[in-house]
Amino acid sequence: MGFPENFLWGGAVAANQCEGAYLEDGKGLSIQDVTPHGITGPRTKEPTDDNMKLVGIDFYHKYREDLKLFAEMGFKVFRTSIAWSRIFPKGDEEQPNEAGLKFYDDLFDECRKYGMEPLVTLSHYETPLYLAEEYDGWINPKMIGFYEKFVTCVFRRYQDKVRYWLTFNEINSILHEPFLSGGIQTPKEQLTETQLFQAVHHEFVASALAVKIGHDINPDFKIGCMVLSMPIYPLTPNPDDVIAVMEKDHMNMFFADVQVRGTYPGYMNRYFREHGISLKITEEERRILTNTVDFVSFSYYMSICETADKSLGESGKGNLLGGVRNPLLKESEWGWQIDPKGLRYVLNTFYDRYQKPLFIVENGLGAMDKLVMGTDGNKTVEDDYRIDYLRDHLKQVEEAIEDGVPVMGYTTWGCIDLVSASTAELKKRYGFIYVDRNDDGSGTLERYKKKSFYWYQKVIATNGKNLDEDI
Repeated sequence: MGFPENFLWGGAVAANQCEGAYLEDGKGLSIQDVTPHGITGPRTKEPTDDNMKLVGIDFYHKYREDLKLFAEMGFKVFRTSIAWSRIFPKGDEEQPNEAGLKFYDDLFDECRKYGMEPLVTLSHYETPLYLAEEYDGWINPKMIGFYEKFVTCVFRRYQDKVRYWLTFNEINSILHEPFLSGGIQTPKEQLTETQLFQAVHHEFVASALAVKIGHDINPDFKIGCMVLSMPIYPLTPNPDDVIAVMEKDHMNMFFADVQVRGTYPGYMNRYFREHGISLKITEEERRILTNTVDFVSFSYYMSICETADKSLGESGKGNLLGGVRNPLLKESEWGWQIDPKGLRYVLNTFYDRYQKPLFIVENGLGAMDKLVMGTDGNKTVEDDYRIDYLRDHLKQVEEAIEDGVPVMGYTTWGCIDLVSASTAELKKRYGFIYVDRNDDGSGTLERYKKKSFYWYQKVIATNGKNLDEDI
């Protein structure tokens, strides 16, 4: 069977990790501008010179050069995000920033020039800083209205340029990183579960409103949810471990459940009841939630294990969702366990559960690449390890398609090197294109094609038929 003829091959980035130009053309500050050390590091009161994201890879000025390289690889789709604070610098203004809107006009026009479909994330870990500091982010129900105004503005502006949209990036990560994912200013250790799940509810309502508004503006829009997927395996065959997996999975899967089915699942109602969580949900909001997504998209990097016996196993250091390290799997340099077959498992699980088209919008290997001189006299990276990783995962995507799973497309994460979200480092590189910039800020910002560039170019050209060939 193989990959379908209309399969959307491409790559993915996020505005805050690549654009730079953090105050240019009227842009306001986002939460990313005060988190110079990534997810786990301390935030700062003001942007600081050691924040790599303030410059990123200067995609804001170099996007034409970069899109030309993506087109050379044969991309059918390019996933990026719209920086909310470029459009509404504080987030609660009445009128948008025209210079910010114009930038994305030009970006999407350039995509279309090469026949690339833009796939646009509306909120990708870049809440305007003012909304975090003034309103405490998504804890505040006023955020729904601010988001509604933002998405209405960009839907109308780009209705003839963008067909595919995602409402929130990795929406389920808010339970683990409330500031990054939800712009929640209150320190994590001070948040109550009621506050946290109320913020989740506000995002659900906002996501459903975006679906309704988008379909009203252009019925041809395809609007999806986006979740962080991480299959969970029992550490042992003990039935208690299987139940522990089920309960942990519930806390992850319910985010897609609500956005696909339009209602809260019974297992979460039980959790709320048993943990004394009382959410404020109006009947109007329940009606809004019935505006369900057209497809399910997700990131996939690794799997984890779970056990009821906390004395067993060790925590996986790279796992955002926690969990126990799988003793049978190898790890990347950052402790992320490599499990290609888990991607086939996720695809089957999601389709069995939702019967919706699926889109893999993040998958890739972060590694410390070494720039060398190639045989053709050009600088390159001999990244066979990345080719092996991607090929092994794509073979499992093909297996899932053989299983009957409708997969819309595949966008590798960080198709060009960018600043890592988790560690804010540039030495953790994902791309097919090497960017000459280092963690101390040095470098020319020159772009160099890695070995994987030419490999992925052939994957796209053959529609995946070359996956069994030697590198």
